[in-house]
Amino acid sequence: MPPRARPLSEADRAAWAAYAGRITPLKGRTPVAPAAPAEPQAPSPAVLPPRPRPEPAAARPPPRPLSVGEHPGGVDNGTWSRFRTGKMGPIRKLDLHGQTTQRAYAALVAFLRSAHADQVRCVEVVTGRGTREGGGAIRRELPIWLNLPELRPLILAATHPHAANPGAVRLLLRRTR
Repeated sequence: MPPRARPLSEADRAAWAAYAGRITPLKGRTPVAPAAPAEPQAPSPAVLPPRPRPEPAAARPPPRPLSVGEHPGGVDNGTWSRFRTGKMGPIRKLDLHGQTTQRAYAALVAFLRSAHADQVRCVEVVTGRGTREGGGAIRRELPIWLNLPELRPLILAATHPHAANPGAVRLLLRRTR
């Protein structure tokens, strides 16, 4: 073994003694004697500054607004094509026919949270076409509900299962990490 290029400094010895003093020795071994307290010195150049911590999830910008039928960022073309054409079928279905908007919203929140927790990838929400020209109240409100801060982080994409069926929306849920 070649000799050290330079001898250990007092700062190096003090740093090692402080580190070794926090370690409990293995059974049958003697503990390292703590070194005499040394005068405080400037940190040696070998000490690295602490790495910056990643941003907490709350500091990240919210996801872009979701539009039904629009190819969102974060979904590759193959997945989007399978999802949009119906080759990725829904695992669960929620039918909101005949419910009030308050009950429908509560049911939607519970349904999406449950599906996301169970790691379901694709679900379908049936709102119905409605009786009026603009569709029913639930059908009009669903895109607004999907963009609320409570639900938007769970959803990756949304589309109608068929162009002639605007009374249902298929949702691609985010994977849990």
